[in-house]
Amino acid sequence: MTLNEKAFVRYKLFNSSFTGLSIGITFAIYKPLDPMVYSVGGIFLALGMLFIAIFYDKLLNIKSFYYISLVVELIMMATIVAFIILQFSLFSALLIYIGYQLTFTFGGYLVRAETLVAQDKKLLGKIDVYKQLGYLIGLGGSFLYYLIIEHVCEVTESESQVSILHFFLLGLQGLIVLLLLSSFKRD
Repeated sequence: MTLNEKAFVRYKLFNSSFTGLSIGITFAIYKPLDPMVYSVGGIFLALGMLFIAIFYDKLLNIKSFYYISLVVELIMMATIVAFIILQFSLFSALLIYIGYQLTFTFGGYLVRAETLVAQDKKLLGKIDVYKQLGYLIGLGGSFLYYLIIEHVCEVTESESQVSILHFFLLGLQGLIVLLLLSSFKRD
């Protein structure tokens, strides 16, 4: 398996724009959660990251990087679909929190593996530039979205704004999965 560098950089751009665009939704979605949940979640996150780090010698390769990246993106898609179906509730908040924690569990691994897979310093720099550009684009898009939905569309309730945003996020996440799939070539 080899890395398609152009497609991978585009994937990182859109992946980071998703993060920027969705940054504000967690405050609304997590509202029903007790603060104690975050402590327990943090413990499981740390244990999960520790467990994954133990297996770095087997996981730090392009094939594992591809499959773990794909699983992480599919979990993100599942959390979006779960929210669209379940809307605001304690159950959806817990489900989405667990999904996010699962994706965060692989965060350290993905950064390390990305460095090994990309290898070239110029490519790594380009990846980081595109990540930051994507994040800025997502944050700007988020600002514009909330400005337009409130003042042009006259949707003022934050829960409705977040619910509508999930349909855009679902489309963006579908594009992200497609870009990830095109970022790797089988030998």
